[in-house]
Amino acid sequence: MRVKLVSLFPAEFISLLQAEGISTWRARQILRWFYSRSVFDPQEMSDIPKTLRAELMERFDFTLLEVIDRVGSRDKSVKFVLRTPDVSIIEMVVIPDGKKNTLCISSQVGCPHRCAFCATGSLPFRRNLQTGEINGQILLAASYLQPHKLTNLVFMGMGEPLDNLDNVLRTLQIIQSDDALSFSPRRTTISTCGIVPAIRTLADSGIKTKLAVSLNSAIDAVRDRLMPINRRYPLRELKDAIDYFRRKTSYRVTIEYIMIPGINMDDQNIRALRRFAGDLSVKINLIPFNPVAHQTWRTPSASEVAAFQTRLLDLKCAVILRKSRGTDIAGACGQLAGQLQQT
Repeated sequence: MRVKLVSLFPAEFISLLQAEGISTWRARQILRWFYSRSVFDPQEMSDIPKTLRAELMERFDFTLLEVIDRVGSRDKSVKFVLRTPDVSIIEMVVIPDGKKNTLCISSQVGCPHRCAFCATGSLPFRRNLQTGEINGQILLAASYLQPHKLTNLVFMGMGEPLDNLDNVLRTLQIIQSDDALSFSPRRTTISTCGIVPAIRTLADSGIKTKLAVSLNSAIDAVRDRLMPINRRYPLRELKDAIDYFRRKTSYRVTIEYIMIPGINMDDQNIRALRRFAGDLSVKINLIPFNPVAHQTWRTPSASEVAAFQTRLLDLKCAVILRKSRGTDIAGACGQLAGQLQQT
């Protein structure tokens, strides 16, 4: 059984080659081909001896996930539909914005939490993605973007990253390694629906990353309807976990708030959000609802968004309007995967 290179810590790969008498320098040369130059075929590593290339192909699997579809948006976002070795379908989205290139990455096949506004929530949950399947998305995006660089990584694709924390953290350790991508923790964000114990575990892990919490209402009854996870970890516990993460790390937490007219944009919801965020060191991202097939809710108008944002501007935290991307290519997470699974 060949070992998948994309699943290994760089130090593990170096150690395996050292055991065969291959120098650390040569092992790092191979890693540079793989991570820095996006070369995933040892035969194309031109300054590696031919005998070693043949040995690498026998001992290691250099392949990534299979790209089965790629769809471009008018706003230059590109959604990739990927197939895993067990024929599961997942998605990732590359989002260019000036000099910034962001990858929205998946961590599970489907999602168990069934948030009412999420296309992935309507899909059956199958399994967690393995480290190599997560890291493979990153390397595919880096390869696609060349000669430009992947600058930002957000775990906001299919699935709940904190339900798959071991594999997510292992991926971060790999890509942050100097022998891999040397990816900056400041340019990595993990988004969660609010798994309170895992937020605390992440804070205690010592692995640096930013955190975003999908809030969407600061009223328990409303959030129960939008996000069933709130019945297990209600707002009081979630707020305590957010504060704990902020005190244990150097990063402000981002509060994500999807604006849905008639659901969470009235005066009561605004007052509740002000109370929830007013004494936290956070920033608030406001996101207009992106329609999904299983919901009849509508996108808020520009005037509704402006009025909602204005009511929050005197908070001490930053309040930012985030535009939806890729709406013309089924950009909401899980939409294309759902279409493929139905065909």
